[in-house]
Parts: sequence; structure tokens; C-alpha cells
Amino acid sequence: MRIRRRRQFARVPLYWALPAIVFTLAMHYVAIGAGAWYAFTDWNGVSHAHWIGLANFRSIFGSSEARGALWHTLELAAAFVVTVNAIGLGLALGLHRAVKSRNVLRALFFAPVVVSPLAIAYVWQYIFEYDGPLNRMLGVVGINSSRAWIGDPRWALWTVFVVLVWQFAGLSMSFYLAGLQSISEEIDEAAAVDGASSLFRFRRITLPLLAPAMTVSVTLTTVFALRVFDQVIALTNGGPGVASETLATQVYKQTFLNGRFGYGAAFALVLTALVAVVAFTQVLFLRAREARV
Repeated sequence: MRIRRRRQFARVPLYWALPAIVFTLAMHYVAIGAGAWYAFTDWNGVSHAHWIGLANFRSIFGSSEARGALWHTLELAAAFVVTVNAIGLGLALGLHRAVKSRNVLRALFFAPVVVSPLAIAYVWQYIFEYDGPLNRMLGVVGINSSRAWIGDPRWALWTVFVVLVWQFAGLSMSFYLAGLQSISEEIDEAAAVDGASSLFRFRRITLPLLAPAMTVSVTLTTVFALRVFDQVIALTNGGPGVASETLATQVYKQTFLNGRFGYGAAFALVLTALVAVVAFTQVLFLRAREARV
């Protein structure tokens, strides 16, 4: 009897979790499945959806605007992931032990992460204006810049890049700080006593031991960059023209502005597949790297 009761009590937590599991499946995975089905239809959000097979995807990959959005997404993600992780690692190393006010500085660098992306984007939109603080500051230091940064097709996408790095460098820093705090100080001190230089200790001891933190930081920042939407809409709205369009902005515009719900669902499916493939590949590669070091 006691054994039966123990088994019954052991099953209780699973029963309690069932409502949450069902709700998650219904609201998330069923919704993804429904969206994936609509990607193969010509649904306009009102009338009956008709199956058209791969027509939406042929239209996407045959459109120069859609290919441009895909290229912008990949370009922005690659630049962002490299830069934000380099800055985050540098901040973590600088604020790990040496600075007395490190706790205050950590909070200051992390603060933008929890602020609304739209609020941050609107502030930076003012900074990037033709007569905004950035151009005035450049004029003070002797650089005559009368550039409309957001309105310039060559720079519009990179204004989004600057805002993303500014906002999420603190998040990357927190991952690397957690990794640094898990490394025993005795290892570094022993290497220093043996005569190893600071650069040698960083390359041969600190960096390999930070491999798990790097896996988390690189993967999450990649997902954030591939799905970037708020900052683009608030800063440039995909413009000027299509100079800063991304896959996420195309999902929104094709679905809710143009009323092509099936076409927008196809864009969403392409974006989902891209995020899944890139993230999965990164995790495999970085996990293999962890095993080697």
C-alpha cells in the first residue's frame, strides 16, 4: 500500500503540469501549424483560403525585394552577433573583479536590456535626425556632418545595428560575467605564478573555460538579431525605400498592411526555418567546440 501511495504522489506533479502543457501546445505549436498551412494558400484574411502549393515561396525567392530583406537580415545578424559578443566579453573582463564600482557599472550597462525596444528606438531616432545631437556633436569636434542617417539608404540599416548593440551589449556581458564567476581564481593565479602572461592566460585558460557562456550568448543574440522587428519599424520603417527591410518587417507589412495573409505566413515560415536552422547549427558547432576544449 505504501509503495502504491508513493507512486500516486510521484505522478501528481505531472497531472498538475498537464493544463500548462495542453495550453502551450494549443497556443504555440497548434498556432505554428495553422500558420504553416496558410503559407501554402492565397488567404487574404477574409475570404476562404485556397491551396496554391509553393506559389508563395516561389514568389518570395523570385522577388528582389524579398531577397533583399533576407540579405539585410543575415547581414545585420552577422555584424550584430560578432560585435555585441566582443563588447560583452570586454565589459565582462573589465567589470569582473578589478573595478570597485563594478556592481553599479554592471547595472548601468544592463539597464537598456530591460527598457522597451520601442522607447529606445524613438530616443535614437531623435539622436540620428538631421539636426540631432549626433550631427551637432560631430560638428563640435570639427567633423562637418549634415547627413540624415536614417534617411540615407547606405546607413539606415546600420543605425538599427547601432541601436541593437547599444541595447543588448549588457545582456551578452551578463552571460560572460556568469561564466567568469564560475572559473576558479586559483587556476589563473597558478598560471601567473608559473610566469604566464595575461594574454596567454586569457587565450589558454579563460577563453576555453568560457565556452559554455559563449554558446548561450552567441545563440541567443543570433535569435534576437534574426527576429529584429521593433527597432526597424520604429527607426526606419524598413526605409528609405526597402534599404532596411528584414524578414520580420516583411511578415508584418505583407500580412497587415497589404492584406496578403497567406504570403505573409510564407514569410513567417521562411523566418522560422531560418532561425531554427541557424540556431541549431550554431549549437552543434559550439557544443562540439566545448567538447574539444
